[in-house]
Amino acid sequence: MNDKLLSFLGIARRAGRLSLGCDAATEAMQGGKSKLLLLASDLSERTARNMKHTAEQTRTQTIVLDRTMEQLGGSVGKMTGIISVNDEGFAKKLVTLCTE
Repeated sequence: MNDKLLSFLGIARRAGRLSLGCDAATEAMQGGKSKLLLLASDLSERTARNMKHTAEQTRTQTIVLDRTMEQLGGSVGKMTGIISVNDEGFAKKLVTLCTE
């Protein structure tokens, strides 16, 4: 498992650059703040489909992680399968970590 990704998500959370959960992420995307949408691997198909649709409409890059909601929750301090990254710098670094 790549802990760098989870550790970096924790840093982004403490920096206040993440929106966690469906409603907060949707609001961030529609408000133009979201730079990247991260989805957990075990998110329900319906929720994932709805979030991807919103991301397409708002032209937000989306990555489905190979991490579970439990793993993401452990790194950001809240059980969630949907994370909106609201900072360009954090988003670029997370894309890099996801492709390693």
